Amino acid sequence: MGWRARLGVVLCLAALWAGGLAAADEEGNQDESLESKTLSAEDQVKDHSTGTRVVAGQIFLESGKSDSQSEDEENFHSQEEEKENSLEELNSLEMSNLLNKDLEEAEIQSPVLTAIGGTADGEPCHFPFLFMEKEYAECTADGREDGRLWCATTYDYKKDQKWGFCETEEQSNKRRQMQEAEDVYQTGMKILNESSKKAQKKEAYQYLLKAADMNHTKAMEKVSYALLFGDYLKQNIQSSKELFEKLTEEGSPKGQMALGFLYASGLGVNSSQAKALVYYTFGALGGNLIAHMILGYRYWAGIGVLQSCESALTHYRLVANHVASDISLTGGTVVQRIRLADEVENPGMASGMLEEDLIQYYQFLAEKGDVQAQVGLGQLHLHGGRGVEQNHQRAFEYFNQAANAGNSHAMAFLGKMYSEGSDVVPQSNETALQYFKKAADMGNPVGQSGLGMAYLYGRGVPVNYELALKYFQKAAEQGWVDGQLQLGSMYYNGIGVKRDYKQALKYFNLASQGGHILAFYNLAQMHATGTGVMRSCHTAVELFKNVCERGRWSERLMTAYNSYKDGDSNSAVVQYLLLAEQGYEVAQSNAAFILDQKASIVGENETYPRALLHWNRAASQGYTVARIKLGDYHFYGFGTDVDYETAFIHYRLASEQQHSAQAMFNLGYMHEKGLGIKQNGNC
Repeated sequence: MGWRARLGVVLCLAALWAGGLAAADEEGNQDESLESKTLSAEDQVKDHSTGTRVVAGQIFLESGKSDSQSEDEENFHSQEEEKENSLEELNSLEMSNLLNKDLEEAEIQSPVLTAIGGTADGEPCHFPFLFMEKEYAECTADGREDGRLWCATTYDYKKDQKWGFCETEEQSNKRRQMQEAEDVYQTGMKILNESSKKAQKKEAYQYLLKAADMNHTKAMEKVSYALLFGDYLKQNIQSSKELFEKLTEEGSPKGQMALGFLYASGLGVNSSQAKALVYYTFGALGGNLIAHMILGYRYWAGIGVLQSCESALTHYRLVANHVASDISLTGGTVVQRIRLADEVENPGMASGMLEEDLIQYYQFLAEKGDVQAQVGLGQLHLHGGRGVEQNHQRAFEYFNQAANAGNSHAMAFLGKMYSEGSDVVPQSNETALQYFKKAADMGNPVGQSGLGMAYLYGRGVPVNYELALKYFQKAAEQGWVDGQLQLGSMYYNGIGVKRDYKQALKYFNLASQGGHILAFYNLAQMHATGTGVMRSCHTAVELFKNVCERGRWSERLMTAYNSYKDGDSNSAVVQYLLLAEQGYEVAQSNAAFILDQKASIVGENETYPRALLHWNRAASQGYTVARIKLGDYHFYGFGTDVDYETAFIHYRLASEQQHSAQAMFNLGYMHEKGLGIKQNGNC
């Protein structure tokens, strides 16, 4: 069955889903290696530990071992995983059968290579064959100036002179064109990855554009997103849509997910939630993590599908597994969540960003030998965030200066950098151990935790669970989150101590209060499986969602903010809209805020209705300003009919649940004027 035919079938299925006729746990699950079945009542507090393990502080389900940790975030599913995880829903099975049929057809079609032309036209190629005293196990271009692939049809070419081409002239030209496109693409990516200057990145995209024009899939993916967001290329929604459609026809999960986004947000196409759901589903089936995250949020919030906690759990857990496996000892980059509405309402309020002159002041202090400034700047550059880009070289330099001055915190962080290893700092367990020991001897909790890790995993020292436990306890007593996390892991696994889920839960909770992403992940796994706690799908989803929102894609929050600050509202709003689809509340409120200001990328009559949609989603996630905005929109009739009663309900919710002074004032005014409620001038 062809792509378009399959799409037609699934569009029909999607229409049923969007109409509310689907089963509670519909699609996107057949290729996931983690269980998502609802447990029976007697299994709710069952000990599930036999199927779980903890790696570097992370609990993994044994059934999740097959999730490969590949470099490309879009491709980590195998056919074996799909076969092992058949689901009960008919719609899901229909979609799975469509895809599996294609896979089976592909497996059957493995024809023997037949020589074309030459001296043995139509005869099968013989592998291996001998040519110029060298054996060839596949077709070669050796001996030919035109680069065309050929094979011998007997073992000894010199003796029999029997040969033919492995490809037609047209196929040969196409192959060479694709090789040329690959070379152009690699040149562009090399410039893109090695440069930080905007002019050089723009130059890189010219190479990628050229490769995309030559139908190079990865180049088309890069260029289509650049056109969508206005990244180093002029924003052009229509051109990006055409590329996404082309990619989708070729089966690109990135293209499918992006086309789903366009239909969901009505950018460049007429909005269609049914089509969006189809494309998101295909993207997820292809292993696209963002598509899985979007589907997780849609099932969680009941957007275009029947609300289903179990389906949301399946999608979110799959993405969270990948995010958790990507977390390093240094913790990764910091996610900046800046709300545009808060910046306008409270101009004096700190956004979490550091002003350039303040950074320069700290740099001045560091150069003068201020140890605290050196450590602070080291941490800032190690993790990135607050307007400062991640820079391991500068972090290493600042920590070195402070460590030489005898600062234990800097010593401990140098230990972490050596333990982790990077392009700047070569991995060395011995050097890391020296720094950890120096810091630990001075009572530093970061050093104590690092020393605990060394003894736990035998990094530079023999494995010693007793000493590992001792150092983690010391670090945890001082409130260091890594120590708390590792203590929880030891109690969970029963390593060096008797297995104790209550203690594990206690330490994971403490680490989560300090914001440790792996603590959220571990708590989510415990709640999802009912290990040591009553099983709670609701709690597990909220925790997994938190983990998912710390993935690498969260860096676009900062990119979108910078676009807005640079005066490019159209680029900013599209970026925020995609993040909003992924369930980021801050992106939903920021997209609504920009639409509220009449963003030109959407029609003038559509800005308020679209803004209303996103204010509503942000309010559902507990954002007070969004709840008040909903009241305002219904009070004044922005994007909807004037409805004082609904406005009153929203103001009351903001007042009662979030104690908003603005909401209380609005309620008082409505009481006084008798709008949406019986008039009461004495209120």
